[in-house]
Amino acid sequence: QVQLVESGGGLVQAGGSLRLSCAASGGTFSRHTMGWFRQAPGKEREFVASISSGGGATRYAESVKGRFTISRDNAKNTVYLQTNSLQPEDTAVYYCAAASMRWTSTNRAPDFNSWGQGTQVTVSS
Repeated sequence: QVQLVESGGGLVQAGGSLRLSCAASGGTFSRHTMGWFRQAPGKEREFVASISSGGGATRYAESVKGRFTISRDNAKNTVYLQTNSLQPEDTAVYYCAAASMRWTSTNRAPDFNSWGQGTQVTVSS
């Protein structure tokens, strides 16, 4: 399994942007589908976006389409989530996750077998 460490969270005003990063180690990063999930207080963890091992395929939750962009740099073992036009409802802990297959279009958390510790994103109105 890969080990994942997220960074880049913080406090931002509505309409602002953040770039989240997730650094991987201990596994073959380039063979994994990578995903971002988020969990707000009192809510279940929800899918945000995913990207295939080579970066050619992506999937987004409807709530973030057109505002968030997932990307990866396999040379740096890092996956990114560019978040634009942030709204208070985007406030959550954002988690990076890895699935041991080159591409899966799943949006189910149990299908991802490695997780980071999360990074807090807080959007003020």
